[in-house]
Amino acid sequence: MNVIKYFFLVLIFWQLVSCSNNDKVTADVSGIEINLDVDRFEQRFYTAGPKDLPTLKADFPFLFPEPNPDSIWTSKMKDEDELFLYTSSQEVFGDFSKEKEGLSELFKHVKYYFPKFKEPRIITILSNVDYENGIIYADSLMFVSLDVYLGKDHVVYEDYPAYIKQNFTKEHLLVDAAEQIETTIVRPSALNSYISRIVQEGKKKYLSSLFLPTVGPAEIMGYSPDQLEWAEMSEANIWKYFIQKEMLYSNDATLTDRFIADAPFSKFYLEVDKDSPGRIGIWFGWQIVNSFMKHNDIGINEMLVLDNEELFKKSKYKPKKR
Repeated sequence: MNVIKYFFLVLIFWQLVSCSNNDKVTADVSGIEINLDVDRFEQRFYTAGPKDLPTLKADFPFLFPEPNPDSIWTSKMKDEDELFLYTSSQEVFGDFSKEKEGLSELFKHVKYYFPKFKEPRIITILSNVDYENGIIYADSLMFVSLDVYLGKDHVVYEDYPAYIKQNFTKEHLLVDAAEQIETTIVRPSALNSYISRIVQEGKKKYLSSLFLPTVGPAEIMGYSPDQLEWAEMSEANIWKYFIQKEMLYSNDATLTDRFIADAPFSKFYLEVDKDSPGRIGIWFGWQIVNSFMKHNDIGINEMLVLDNEELFKKSKYKPKKR
């Protein structure tokens, strides 16, 4: 065999290997049209005066609860702390065009997999750093609290724990938006076992990887690169721990606090705790769903409605030894 022919055979082989190792094919959303409206409510509100209030209330009635007198709103317009948040938000998000483009791509991907999805109207607001509701999605509306995404080192977050403010970044805005949509897609499970709980969360992370194909796994998990590396390197040992402690089919509610809820670290009650990232159970749920989709010829909608415990049994999941 001559050298040139050998070279091309090797090249073809590696192309085939590369394709076989690609778990998901990136969706072609170029033909999907999205008409995205973005209303900068915070810009209009904090540059307005009392005389502008009737117009604001007419344009955004859902942001002005009826029992509250106008004096509350005019006071907010002049509040120094809120004005500082407004100034800070405009320094980071004065131009929202990049975020609008990212949200548009997100919605295109959601519509690609779920054609009945209708892109919501985006309304940017300030929420006094209500980080548990950084993004609120309600069918035709999506509220984006800009003051939750100013950057983890911003002075506004000085007193917040590191694990909380770690994801107060522009990059994580899209991840939070995707998660809010996923909550409406992945229906609740009647099962309460630990394995069901983590697979439930894993389904959402799997959707995130489809909806945000250019976002890496660390950002999707809300981990730093070091935290993701720790999870990957510890995968076999942690899975062994779950099995030895007979956790998988346990209904113990405390397992949610230990391994699923947002926390500075996961709680094995071992020395290793201090090195671990929180929510490690969600990461395992994601790996289980990835394994299931790799080993089963099944559509996304079928996977989503599949019983979580049955999905696990059919996933052929085995932790990678590193």
